[in-house]
Amino acid sequence: MLKAIEDKILRGDAILYSEAVMLLEDSIALEALMASANRIRIERAGHKLALCSIINGKNGQCSEDCKFCAQSVHYETGVDVYEQMPIDKIVETAKSLEKEGVKRFSIVTSGRSLHPQDMSWLLEAYRALKRETELELCASHGMLTLEQAKVLKAIGVTTYHHNLETSRSHYADVCTTHSYEARIETIKNCQRAGLKVCSGGIFGIDETDVDRIDMAFELKKLEIKSVPINFLMPISGTPMALNELPSPERILRMLAIYRMILPDAEIRFAGGRAYLGELVKRGFQGGVNGALSGNYLTTVGNTIAQDMALIRSLGFEV
Repeated sequence: MLKAIEDKILRGDAILYSEAVMLLEDSIALEALMASANRIRIERAGHKLALCSIINGKNGQCSEDCKFCAQSVHYETGVDVYEQMPIDKIVETAKSLEKEGVKRFSIVTSGRSLHPQDMSWLLEAYRALKRETELELCASHGMLTLEQAKVLKAIGVTTYHHNLETSRSHYADVCTTHSYEARIETIKNCQRAGLKVCSGGIFGIDETDVDRIDMAFELKKLEIKSVPINFLMPISGTPMALNELPSPERILRMLAIYRMILPDAEIRFAGGRAYLGELVKRGFQGGVNGALSGNYLTTVGNTIAQDMALIRSLGFEV
């Protein structure tokens, strides 16, 4: 059955939902599944690995109640709070990352959506980044209107990041201050404006295997080509502070299934991948072809040099 699924994907046909669920079964050997996913990755997505980095331009005091998030105003997490990082610091960081080999860079801001004063500051920052770097510019600023998306596109932003986080059916158990449909509307606004969209989610937020597969098919329906997968880092003070993550082996299985559902996408290790330890290497050998590197939002990630060495040792081009 696994060989038949692989062959149909390599022919350009899509895996069925029932087939993706079947691959969850332990009777399908994990090593065989990962090897199949890797062959699909090579054939459908090539040998390039997308390495990106972010800077947290505005931190804390978010009005939304996402149960996993250190930045929500609803929880006492002790996170640093600051408004509008100086533009020269943003540019300095971006230039340093570019020298280390990063090609894509995003400013991330906390909050439900952009206030007018934030938009003015961000536009100035993006102009400076366009002027002083060759980086591909991404943005992550919560929910966007179509008009805001068009403004970002015009200033030189090419990609907008806006995670689905989880499945449609599970979302209300994760966040109550906005709807799943509101997130999808932002994605569609960005697509209408001509922006590429980066969207994925988080493993470990009380979702089931089926929720994870449902999210992958939602991303496929939305034609998302950049899919960051985060692993919950439980934050003291949040409702999910005591959550346990799926086993590393379960995560590797799911990542391989994601490759089969999204054969030509960039499937990206994002925040929390340190949970996998040395098994991160196996993830890259089982369908993953992207990584968020450097400092994350409220946690610290791998250094660029560490990731470059690992990526090249596995035969990827950056």
